[in-house]
Amino acid sequence: MATLEDVTKKRAEPSAEAAAAAELVRLAKEQGLSLTGPDGLLKQFTKTVLETALNEEMTEHLGHDENQAPPDRESTNIRNGTRSKTVLTEAAGHVPIEVPRDREGTFEPQIVKRRQRRLNGVDEIVLSLYAKGLTIGEISARFAEIYGASVSKETISRITDKVLDEMQDWAARPLDEVYAAIFVDAIVVKVRDGQVANRPIYAAIGVSLDGHRDVLGLWAGTGGEGAKFWMSVLTDIRNRGTRDVFFLVCDGLKGLPEVVENVWPATTVQTCVVHLIRNTFRLSGRQHWDALKHDLRPIYAAPTEAAAHAAPDDLAEHWGERYPASIRLWTNAWQEFIPFLDYDIEIR
Repeated sequence: MATLEDVTKKRAEPSAEAAAAAELVRLAKEQGLSLTGPDGLLKQFTKTVLETALNEEMTEHLGHDENQAPPDRESTNIRNGTRSKTVLTEAAGHVPIEVPRDREGTFEPQIVKRRQRRLNGVDEIVLSLYAKGLTIGEISARFAEIYGASVSKETISRITDKVLDEMQDWAARPLDEVYAAIFVDAIVVKVRDGQVANRPIYAAIGVSLDGHRDVLGLWAGTGGEGAKFWMSVLTDIRNRGTRDVFFLVCDGLKGLPEVVENVWPATTVQTCVVHLIRNTFRLSGRQHWDALKHDLRPIYAAPTEAAAHAAPDDLAEHWGERYPASIRLWTNAWQEFIPFLDYDIEIR
């Protein structure tokens, strides 16, 4: 579990380009999910997108798909295997990829150029490509943003189609019948379709009964999601095989807690305690964080719900006049915070 010290460490503001990937990595670290290790999800996504794009670039270069060269063609140039290469991205870290080669050595890759090792801004793009709800136009615009005028519109269209096929296979894969918990959180990414706009990407992270963590899916929203949207997300998860969830953990996602009972009647909705703590500090001055740590601990570390009940009054007495928004934060979230207190420290 994250500590108060972890939550209150000073963080540098990420650039707009890196914000989305950094948010997903932050979310994953809180839930113990590997995104950037050898089998990390973001690394796998990045590898798939880059290799798909490179193979389509080769198709454009040669004028035909693999093993489909027309017999009457003039050129004798064909594919000649691949070469291994490792690229470095901001969030996924080192990503091993296979770059296609041609027999005559005239292929000049564009998405990862010769001798290029560092890729900037690719994490956010890769993340947005795997989110349900983006239009084909938005996905194509992502690749056009990467390539500029270096490849044809037809190639960008083919790359988009290939990535969509890969994405849909991942997004429709079967899930476990039961999860101990599902965490739902939002990541903000920039989406271009005519103009650039911030769009939330919602990630659902499942914790299986044996403790394994997995990203169940990513869904693109508009920022005004309500019960209808969340019903479609939860129904998607249920239709892929999940019959029951012990805990659904979320924070500030309007309409989500209300629809959980319709999909999984026995599920307990729990507000995210780390978010409550972080938002408390966000609404207060840094000079008071140490004192707030002292007054918050009796709430989130209380042995039982009954023991925690007096702590919010003490918090309001000490900080209500100076930071009323922080007090309202805990008051409004109380009913969805207290289920956390019914369980042993190990479960918390």
